[in-house]
Amino acid sequence: AVAEFDNNGRLSNADQAVGEIANIETVANFEGYWRNDEANQERTQKGIFWSGDLGYVDADGFIYFGGRNYDWLRVDGENFAAAPIETIITRHEQIDIAAVYAVPNADVGDDVMATLLLRPNISFDDLAIESFFHAQSDLGKKSLPRYIRITNAMPTTASNKVVKRDLRAQGWECSDPVWLRDNDNTFTLLGDERCQQIRQQFRVRDREELIDFKKA
Repeated sequence: AVAEFDNNGRLSNADQAVGEIANIETVANFEGYWRNDEANQERTQKGIFWSGDLGYVDADGFIYFGGRNYDWLRVDGENFAAAPIETIITRHEQIDIAAVYAVPNADVGDDVMATLLLRPNISFDDLAIESFFHAQSDLGKKSLPRYIRITNAMPTTASNKVVKRDLRAQGWECSDPVWLRDNDNTFTLLGDERCQQIRQQFRVRDREELIDFKKA
């Protein structure tokens, strides 16, 4: 969407206007990063060069830089990084890897989603995740994951860095089991019926296009 501004010149429709700056004509002429296969794989996907920068365009066609897209979330009007949340989650001795990223909220901004790779022979119930989160004094309420996905394999680059773009694109409608945090901060396994209820919340707010998830 075209960027809109209030009387003070501040962006007023960030949720609709901000996106990742990409160039669909660059890849063919892009020689790649020197000895950096990880960057090449992450920046060039499906014939598109992804800059990793966020931006928005005004009515005159001017592009504004909006920050980096890596590991940033916006929940209830507050921006914060994913890395500290990942650090907190991996304090759990039964969690091997945690990838935290933004997924759309039905009303505005983001919800926090975490994909976890557990240690061998550990199940979600073994985590006692509600008690664990409650015990982390430095985990703010807005940083608490809304969705938790348990996977057997993370999408990674050649250098074993998690490709969060793939996880975000799959959302919570994926082939792995996903747990949803309810209003009382308990987690319930997300089934088809609840997924449809969530989708309906987006639909009635004209935001369903934000959850055009790709099946894993």
